[in-house]
Amino acid sequence: MATNQEQILKNTNAQILDEFNASVMFDKELYDQDIRGSIAHSKMLCLQGILSQEDQESIEKGLWQVKEEIESGQFEFKIAHEDIHMAVESRLTEIIGEAGKRLHTARSRNDQVATDFRLYVKEKNIAIMSGLKTLVETFVTLASKHTTTLIPGMTHLQHAQPINFGYHLLAYANMFKRDYERFESSYERNDYSPLGSAALAGTPHNIDRFKTCEFLGFKEPTISALDTVSDRDFALEILFNISTAMMHISRISEELILWSSYEFQFVKMSDEYATTSSIMPQKKNPDVPELLRGKTGRVYGNLISLLTVMKGLPLAYNKDTQEDKEGVFDSVKTIEISMSILNEVIKTMTVNSDKMLQACKIGHLSATDLADYLVQKQNMPFRTAYYITKSVVARANELGKDMSELSLDEIQSCDSEIANIDAEILNYLNLENSMNARNSYGGTSTVQTKMQIEYFQKWLEK
Repeated sequence: MATNQEQILKNTNAQILDEFNASVMFDKELYDQDIRGSIAHSKMLCLQGILSQEDQESIEKGLWQVKEEIESGQFEFKIAHEDIHMAVESRLTEIIGEAGKRLHTARSRNDQVATDFRLYVKEKNIAIMSGLKTLVETFVTLASKHTTTLIPGMTHLQHAQPINFGYHLLAYANMFKRDYERFESSYERNDYSPLGSAALAGTPHNIDRFKTCEFLGFKEPTISALDTVSDRDFALEILFNISTAMMHISRISEELILWSSYEFQFVKMSDEYATTSSIMPQKKNPDVPELLRGKTGRVYGNLISLLTVMKGLPLAYNKDTQEDKEGVFDSVKTIEISMSILNEVIKTMTVNSDKMLQACKIGHLSATDLADYLVQKQNMPFRTAYYITKSVVARANELGKDMSELSLDEIQSCDSEIANIDAEILNYLNLENSMNARNSYGGTSTVQTKMQIEYFQKWLEK
C-alpha cells in the first residue's frame, strides 16, 4: 500500500500535470468565438437533419446563457475543463442535459480551436487596421500644418539636407499605411473556415461546410482538412504584421526621444506622456516613447516563439500548437494600446519650429545645392564642383558661419574658379529655397509635400 507521503506526491504530480496540460486559463479569451462557432455548427447540423430542431434551439439558448454567465463573471473556469471548448460544452450540458452532448457531432476540438482562433485573428486584423488608419490620419493632419517648417534631414544621424517637418512626418504615414495593407492582405488570405475539417480527414456525416462558413462570415471553407487543423500561418502572419508595425512605432519613438532631448528641443511632449525624475526635478523623461520602443522586443519574442514551435511539427495536429495563443493575445493587446498611446503623444506634443530652423543652420545643409549649381549653371565637372564646395564649407567653418549665411564676397574668395560667380548663388544656398528645389516626385518641396498630403487624404476617404 502507498504511504500517505507517496499518495500526496502522486496527487501533487497529477495536479501539476493537469495544470501543465490545460489551456483554459488563457484560451478562455476565445469564449465568444467558441460560442458563435458552436451555434453555427448546431444550425448546420439541424439543416442537414443530423440534429433535431428542438435540440438545436435548446443548444443555442443554452450557449447564449453560457455567454451571459462568462461576461457577468458568474462562470467558474476550472483546470479540469482543460480548454475553453470543454468548459463551454460541460456547462451547456449542465444547463440543457442530453442535447448538449449532441453538439460535438461531426467536429473535433482540432477544427474547433482552429475556427475560434481564426475568427479571433480576423477580428483583430480589422481592429488593428482601424488603429493604423487613425495613426495615419493623425500624422497627415500634423504634417499639413508644417509643410514649410524646416528641419534637418539626416543620414547616419548627421545633418544632410533641409527638408520640411511635414515631409518627415509623412514618411511615417507611409510606414503605417504599408502596415495597414499588410493586415488587409492577411485578412483576405486567411478568410477561410476550418469548421468541418474534424480531426484531420473530414467526417462521414453529411455536413455542409459552406453553410457554417456563411453563418460565421468566412469567404469559403478551407480546401484541405489535413492542412487546416495543423495550419497556424494566420497566427504567424498577425505576429509578423504586429512586429513590423511595432518596429515603425519604435522608430518614431526613438526620434521623439531624441527630439525632446535638451540637445535637440524640437518637440515638447505633454506632461501626460513624460515624467519628472525621482530625484532631479529639472528633468522630464520621455517614459512613454521609451516604453513603446521597449515593447517592440516583446512582440518580436512572440513571433520567434511561434516560429520555433511550428518549425518541426509533422502533420496533422500536435499538442505543441497549444502554445500558439498566449503570444498572439499578448502581441494584440500590446499593439492596440501602443497605437492608441502613440496617437495621443503625437496629437498633444508641441512643435518648436524655431529650434528646428536653428538646427538647419548647423552642418551646411545647402552644400549639395552649391555643387549642383556649379554643375548645372557653370558647366563644371561634378568632381571639380565637389572640391570647390568643400573649400567653401571650410571657409564657412573658419568664419563660424553656416554656408547659407555667407556673403557673395566670402564665397568668391574661396577658389579662383568661382571668383566671378554670380549673386544668383545666394538664392541656391538659402535653406528654404534648397528645400523647395527638391521638387521631384516624392521630394521634400512644399509643393510635393502637399501633393503627398492630398494623396493620403484620398486614401483615408476610401
